[in-house]
Parts: sequence; C-alpha cells; structure tokens
Amino acid sequence: MIQQITSLFSYLKSLRGEMNKSRFKIWLRVFLFLQFSAMFSFYFFRDIGNGYFSWKWAALLFTLFIPMGFLMSLIVPMKADLELRAVILSLDRVYLFLIWLLVIAKLIIGRIPPFTPEADFIMCAIMGIMFGRLGGIGLRVRRLKLQHGFIKT
Repeated sequence: MIQQITSLFSYLKSLRGEMNKSRFKIWLRVFLFLQFSAMFSFYFFRDIGNGYFSWKWAALLFTLFIPMGFLMSLIVPMKADLELRAVILSLDRVYLFLIWLLVIAKLIIGRIPPFTPEADFIMCAIMGIMFGRLGGIGLRVRRLKLQHGFIKT
C-alpha cells in the first residue's frame, strides 16, 4: 500500500516535470486558442449577421494585433534545460493579466447593445494577440532547441 502511494507520488512528480516542458505548454496554448476561437466565432456570426460588424473588419483587426502578440512572446520566460534536453516555459503574468482584462472587458461591454462593435474589436484583439504570441513562442522554442542541440535542422 505504501509502495503504491509512493509510486503515485513519483508519477505525479514526473507528470509535473512534463507539464513544464515547451511541448506541453505550446499544445496547451493551442488548445486555449482553439477554445477562444470557437467561443468567439459564435459571437462573430451573430454580430455580423445582425449588421454590427463585418468579416473584413474582423480579419483586418485580427491581423493588426498579430505583431503585438509576436512582440509579447519575447517576454515569455523560457530556458533550455540541458539535463532534460527540453525548453522550459514559465508563466507570463503580463500576458495573463492582459488576456483576462480583455476578456472581462469584452463580457461587460458585450452586454451593452450600442457597444457591440467595441466588444467585437476586443475579441479580434484577443485572437490576434494569442495567435501572434503562439507563433513567436514556437519560433523562440525552436531557436533554443537548435542552439542547444536538442534537435537538428
């Protein structure tokens, strides 16, 4: 019984180590991006169908916020762990605060009918920032892996 409990704790400890690796955190970010995309798509279809917004504006605003997300990827704390032969990512508090602030603002503003276009603008900003940051993180992780010999070109 004690050996099983010890084994369980060892498994959970190794799982925690895996969760810090870049592959897990990148896939987690992809999953979150897809969740937000699916959720916001509902609002976009509704608002565009009602004439509050247009797909052209959604695409333009999304594209304009990609560079901001890409720049935000530069402040993500990450390091190469030579022992694990992996890149470790840490929590980026600035990004977390910004996304939560924008989501809360979207939820509040979205409840006021005259401000529906502003809520759609915020959704485009969130998606562009998330997409750009995800791409920037992927490039930085790849560069670190190449630099430390974890992968070959």
